[in-house]
Amino acid sequence: ILLRLDHWVINHRMGIYLFWGGLMVLSVFGMLRLKSVGHIVDDLPKQNRIYQDLKYFEKHFKGVMPLEIVIDTRKKQGAVSLQTLKRMDEMLGVLAQFPEMSKPLSVVEAIKFARQAYYDGDSSSYGVPNSFDIAFLLPYLKMKSDTGQSQMSRLIRSFTDSSRRYARISVSMQDVGSVRLPQILSEVNKQAVEIFDTSRYSISYTGTSVVFLEGSRFIISSLTESLLLALLMIIACMAFLFRSWRIVIISIVTNIIPLAITAGVMGWLNIPLKPSTVLVFSIALGIAIDVTIRFLVNYKQDLPRFDYDITKTVKATIQETGISIIYTSLILAAGFVVFLVSQFDGTKALGYLTALTLFLAMVTNLTILPAFLVWFDRQKKKSTK
Repeated sequence: ILLRLDHWVINHRMGIYLFWGGLMVLSVFGMLRLKSVGHIVDDLPKQNRIYQDLKYFEKHFKGVMPLEIVIDTRKKQGAVSLQTLKRMDEMLGVLAQFPEMSKPLSVVEAIKFARQAYYDGDSSSYGVPNSFDIAFLLPYLKMKSDTGQSQMSRLIRSFTDSSRRYARISVSMQDVGSVRLPQILSEVNKQAVEIFDTSRYSISYTGTSVVFLEGSRFIISSLTESLLLALLMIIACMAFLFRSWRIVIISIVTNIIPLAITAGVMGWLNIPLKPSTVLVFSIALGIAIDVTIRFLVNYKQDLPRFDYDITKTVKATIQETGISIIYTSLILAAGFVVFLVSQFDGTKALGYLTALTLFLAMVTNLTILPAFLVWFDRQKKKSTK
C-alpha cells in the first residue's frame, strides 16, 4: 500500500488533486443543504416511551413544553387593574391563534371564572369584568393568602407575584424545534408590543422551550468559536515549529478537507447541526492535526539525511510513518465506532461522524500532504530558475 502511495504521490499528483477537488465540490453543495436545527427530544429513539408520550400529547393536546410570558406592569396591583386585564385578554386571543400552542392560562382566566361565579354561574357572564364588576372583585384580588377566604387569592397568586406587579401567561406548546421557535417568539413579541405600551409595560419570555433555544444557540456558538480558536492556535504552533508559511498552508488545507467533507456528508444525509454534531469538528481537528505534525516532524528530520531532496524525503517519510499513521487512525476511528451501539442519537452521530473524519484525515495526510510538499518544492525550483 505504501509503495503505491509513493507512486501516486510522486507521479499522479494531478489525479489526487482532481479526486479530492471533486469531493470538495460535492461537499460544498452538501454544506449548502446543512441546517442548524434541534429539538428537545430529537436524540431519543423513536421507540422510546418518553418520545412516544410527547408525540401523543402534541397530537391531542398541542404539546407540553412550557412557554411563560412575564408582564411587568411597573407598579403594585398593576397586574389586576382593569386596563391590564383587558390587554392580557387580548394577548390570550393572539396566542390562541397559533396551532402549535394549547389554550393559554393567566390571571385573566381566574377572574373570568370569578365574574361568572358572581353572576350565579351564568356562562354568558364569563368574560373580563367591567368597572362595576371589578369594584366587587377587587377586595378578593387583594386578599392575603393567609386569610380565611384565600381560595381566590391562591389562584390569583399562581399567576402573579405577591405585590401583584408581575403577571404571567402560561401556555404549553409543541416541540417545534430551534428554527420554528424563534419565528413564533418573533410573531408573539410583535403582537405583544402592539398590545402593551412599552413605556408602561415590560415583557419577557421564559420556560423550557426558550431555555432550550438559548442553550442550543450558546453551545453551538461556543463550539464554533472554540473550533476557530483551535485553528488559530494550530496555525501559530505550526508557524513556530516549522517557520514556513508553505508548511502552515499545507497543514491547514490538509486538515480542513476532512472537516469539509464530513460537513458535506451531513448536508446530503440531512443530519442537522446541533450540539452533539458540532462537537465532532473540534475533536476530529485536534486528533487529525496530531497526525500531520507527526508526518511533518519526521519529514523535517529526514531532510538533511537526503541532502534536502524533497522527493526522496517524502518517499522515506511515507514509508517510515505511514504504517503508524494508518494503525493509529484506524484504532482511534474504531474507538469512536463503538458509540454506534448507543440508543442516544447524539452519541451515535458523534461516533460515526468522528470516525469518518479521522479516516478521511488519515487518507489526506498520506496523499494530499506529501503531494503538496512535492508540488511546492517543484514550484520553488521553477521560480528560482
